[in-house]
Amino acid sequence: MPSHDETSPVAPRAGSVRRPPAARTRSTGGGGGRPPVPPGRGRTTASRGGTTASRGGTTASRGGTSASRSGGGSGRPPGRNGTAAKGRPARSKKQRRKRRLKIAAAVVGGMLALLCVFVGVVYASTEVPSPDSVSTKQTTIMYYSDGTTEMARLGDENRTNVTLDQISEPAQRAVLAAENRSFYTDPGISFSGIVRAAWNNVTGGSTQGGSTITQQYVKNAFLTSEQTFSRKFQELFLAIKLDNNFSKQQILENYLNTIYYGRGAYGIEAAANTYFGVPAAQLTAQQGAVLAVLVRSPSSYDPETNPEGAQDRWGLVLDAMVEEGWLTKGEREASVYPPVLPKTGSTLGMPDGPEGHIVKEVRAELERRGYDEQQINAGGLRVTTTISKPAQDAAVAAVDAVMTDAQPPELRQALVAIDPRTGAVVAYHGGRDGTGTDYAQVKRQPGSSVKPYVLATALEQGIGIQSRRDGSDNQKFKDREKPVTNSGGASCPACTLTEAITRSLNTTFYSLAYEVGPENVRDTIMAATGLPDTWGGSDFFANKKVLANGDGKTGSSIGIGEYEMRPIDQAQGFATLAAGGVRRPAHFIAKVTDSEGTVLMENGGEAGEQVLPSDVVNDTTVAIKGVAAYSKRALDGGREVASKTGTQGLNSTDNSDAWMVGYTPSLSAAVWVGADERIPIRDSSGRIIYGSGLPGAIWQRFMNAVLSGTPKEKLPDKALITGDTGKGVPEPTTEAPAPVTPEAPVTSAAPTTSAAPTTPAKPKPVDSDGDGVTDDKDPAPNDPTIPVRGRPAVDSDGDGVTDDKDPAPNDPTIPGRSNGEPALPPPSR
Repeated sequence: MPSHDETSPVAPRAGSVRRPPAARTRSTGGGGGRPPVPPGRGRTTASRGGTTASRGGTTASRGGTSASRSGGGSGRPPGRNGTAAKGRPARSKKQRRKRRLKIAAAVVGGMLALLCVFVGVVYASTEVPSPDSVSTKQTTIMYYSDGTTEMARLGDENRTNVTLDQISEPAQRAVLAAENRSFYTDPGISFSGIVRAAWNNVTGGSTQGGSTITQQYVKNAFLTSEQTFSRKFQELFLAIKLDNNFSKQQILENYLNTIYYGRGAYGIEAAANTYFGVPAAQLTAQQGAVLAVLVRSPSSYDPETNPEGAQDRWGLVLDAMVEEGWLTKGEREASVYPPVLPKTGSTLGMPDGPEGHIVKEVRAELERRGYDEQQINAGGLRVTTTISKPAQDAAVAAVDAVMTDAQPPELRQALVAIDPRTGAVVAYHGGRDGTGTDYAQVKRQPGSSVKPYVLATALEQGIGIQSRRDGSDNQKFKDREKPVTNSGGASCPACTLTEAITRSLNTTFYSLAYEVGPENVRDTIMAATGLPDTWGGSDFFANKKVLANGDGKTGSSIGIGEYEMRPIDQAQGFATLAAGGVRRPAHFIAKVTDSEGTVLMENGGEAGEQVLPSDVVNDTTVAIKGVAAYSKRALDGGREVASKTGTQGLNSTDNSDAWMVGYTPSLSAAVWVGADERIPIRDSSGRIIYGSGLPGAIWQRFMNAVLSGTPKEKLPDKALITGDTGKGVPEPTTEAPAPVTPEAPVTSAAPTTSAAPTTPAKPKPVDSDGDGVTDDKDPAPNDPTIPVRGRPAVDSDGDGVTDDKDPAPNDPTIPGRSNGEPALPPPSR
């Protein structure tokens, strides 16, 4: 007999192997049947897959039936069909639910157990940095593009650490009232704040986390300001461990010493001196509330720039102090907003020179990427900029060499250079005073430097660069009261668009803008530059339509540059042309890491967007390749470059703004010269400043210096778009009239086409640019800065060489040779 009842479910099973079924005949106690059930058993058990008889009966084979002791019914209740149920009975709905709950509870329990183990391991391995190392880590450092040459430091200029007993108790309570009333009783973290921050990350809501002071201190001192789960998770463990390892007094002391309060003040001691001229120990509750308001956003709640907002929040802080019993109602009612010292012009660690403007742009880009003031000013960031040290040095040297002390003091200048292949700003000069006005961001009329965009718009409409238009001087148009004139009275009744843009004929391009549609020209400029539809900021142009007049309308004047743009916009737009119509947004930041070297953000440049057709850009480049040589601003070694000068007239005799913009495939640069106000601008010799003058000299020097030693890159030289779908004028069928000189005036026969006068006339000698040389003898009749032989001996730049022998009459650093031969170009640097 087996050692156990073979029908018992507790018998061990060997995998899926089953015993062979017994014979279907009843057992008689012998033969091959199953042994009879031993007497004395008190219950019956089911065989696998079958039924058993009650005690005393015989056992049927598996799958069969058995008789009861009295030959009656089955030992189990009948199945649904009245027959005996087969196998284990089906679980009820309640049993199945209980079973699922048990499984779920087991899974959750297992996960909780694993989580507890994980939390324990992470907590044990989390190291709390020493508070003594915070000041060093908080210094934000900006580097040039090489990642090692330091440009500026933020966060180490105005900081004095003090102990907690050197901070007045009312000031401490004011900060607690504003930021964390339960600071002395909480465990260092706010569970509701963590849940809220997690929810906001999922839903994309506000990043306001409601953190405790301990959490804020951890984030500001040891972590980044990224709104991510991993950063919040780190903050949680560090805050808990910090709360366990340090006293509340130590944490509050370190917190108050590391907060950035604006105006270059790091820590409450520096803030008390900056805003009130007193040490932190003497701060009143009212003064402390002013500083407490600044913790969230120093620039937004500075009492000088936002008095209303600052005072509103100041009142809320005092109300919170009353609620906590830290200020009586009588003291609250008697409280008045304390007088605050005026701003002293803190530089916030910005360099005094041109690089200060770069730092300002880098800060603005960081803010756009989500970094707050605390993190930027005191977060220990390591920012690698896109600015090339050699290129920046070349920009500064070019400006200094041309804009000497001999030039009028009211003149201002800006230079921006961009790599068209990445959008990286490689050089940026917004003025010599790095803490003053950034002239690279000033909105000024670009004059003729926008004409390539007009030409591109015409090309998109099938008007090729060999199409001819009337460039006669002094033309009237239906949409303009005053006539349009050309500089110096230049005139060309049937010039090709290539000739017209080289000679910069205003009448041609005003007419062309009118023909192709001013709004279409605006669209082209917007696409190339990436300008927004309306200006931002808080100046006169704030919220006004870009490239439009005061009424928000864009007229044909856009064709001659009467609507404001910035130097950085022109550098960006010409970079798009250099890149074959692909715009890559200009940027100043290449990489950001924390103080330990962990990469927080990298920007190698976007792939860009094809905003202008490549064939249109090809032909635009072909048309303006000759401008630099025509303006005597060709680059060294015959390097190919596409460029355009720009001069904005103030009245019939004076100019207010002068530009030179140009590009090679690897570098786009824009230079502007003007003044703070729209006033007549003249150089040191009292001559009118044109685009090819001072701006051209700066641009030429910079481009030569930066490109020296680099491979010469080819620009397109064949137009792809031919024909003229617009309103052209016919090509003259007779030879052009011979140049007229005062000594031998001549007349020409009447041409056979309508493009020329129908009656003979005796032309008068014309001196378009007023340089004392008539146009027939002047190779550049529109540019008074380009001398010719026979001109009165003038030494415009005072370098000892008269203009007729000086290759750079506006540049005193390029003298002629003593034997009277043309000067050699300066050595490349």
